[in-house]
Amino acid sequence: MDSGRRKFIQKAGLGSAAGLIGTSGKLHLNKNPELYKNKAIGQALTEPILSIPELKEPVWIASIELLRRKDNFICRVRSKGGVEGISVSNNMQMVYLYPIFLHRIQPFFIQKDARDLESLLEEVYVYKSNYKLQSLALWVPLATLEFAILDLLGKLTDKSIAMLIGKIHNPKIAVYQANNFRGKSAEESINLIEAQVGETGAKALKFKVGGRMSNDKDFPPGRTEKLIPLIRERFGANMAIYADSNGSYSVKEAIRIGEILQEYKFDFFEEPVPFDWYEETLEVNKSLKISIAGGEQEPSIHNFKWLIEKDALDIIQPDIFYFGGMIRSMRVSKMAAIKGKDCTPHISGSGLGYLYMLHFVSAIPNAGPFHEFKGLNQEIPLECATSDLSIINGMVSVPTGAGLGVTLDPDFVKAHKKVKG
Repeated sequence: MDSGRRKFIQKAGLGSAAGLIGTSGKLHLNKNPELYKNKAIGQALTEPILSIPELKEPVWIASIELLRRKDNFICRVRSKGGVEGISVSNNMQMVYLYPIFLHRIQPFFIQKDARDLESLLEEVYVYKSNYKLQSLALWVPLATLEFAILDLLGKLTDKSIAMLIGKIHNPKIAVYQANNFRGKSAEESINLIEAQVGETGAKALKFKVGGRMSNDKDFPPGRTEKLIPLIRERFGANMAIYADSNGSYSVKEAIRIGEILQEYKFDFFEEPVPFDWYEETLEVNKSLKISIAGGEQEPSIHNFKWLIEKDALDIIQPDIFYFGGMIRSMRVSKMAAIKGKDCTPHISGSGLGYLYMLHFVSAIPNAGPFHEFKGLNQEIPLECATSDLSIINGMVSVPTGAGLGVTLDPDFVKAHKKVKG
């Protein structure tokens, strides 16, 4: 791969053999960096992520509740000492997956020490053979609980979630305006895109090409090839523009569309072929100069390792809900940093996914220049004392309060009822 295509960044600091010791002093015998051929990658996969040296005594998890109001799900965790952590789930998925949370995730964590979160995330993978559920079915419920526990630990330490998982590298984040106007003509699509960008002042945008896992079909026919030059003409040379095909193309067609994107100087091409076509993704990348992005659907940390080490992807995009939380996603970001690759996480869900993404991005040194914005969920009332969460001239300030840094309206929470198995 042409080294000029990559933006090399300062490598994340790597730990020592102390990376084998968990928060409570337990040895992670299954986390030996010497097992990995690439020792730097081994360190990235084994060194501790969570930083809570202030907590000298166990934080016993006394209760875990999943609350529901219509299709909105809240996870509430309480410590034995009465401190509470809350998260809002990826509601689009949890409406189908809540039984897995109740029967395969929740029971394992009761009466566990929350300081051992990293090792617990490994152990629950084996509990009741949960590894057989790997992918969204397991990771979305697990991420929902992880976010609530991180909120709890943040309140106990007076640290933001970002400070728990890393150093603050990006207190303010530049956004790209994401949209999905498939099914509309090129002309209608570009007018709608322009209106959205105007609302946020974003200096970058992402639009859809192809038809979504469509075997080379466009939706409607001819839309993509009309839209590509229109977008560059409408927004000019200074706008960063990304294209996402959602796995629409065969290798041959992906390369053809990629060459058009290159002609109009687009910045990355996301999921040019179906997401689990690993060798084909690599083939497309070798054939094009435009950066190839992907990873939102990836459930496996070792598949990410392959994609990163083989240079199949230039931009790494774990989805922190789909991938099982911030700790696992941080390991992917660290692997990407070793190879000089940007991490630009994907956002999913109709809850507070945008806020979780802000905390994650603020804590990684290899964050991409712009990050996804799909709008805040106005149906979830909250207050934030450290950021108005508004996009001003394409930028947003990351909350700095304890935990998630926001307070949900108590009446809104009370309107949710406990979900029973």
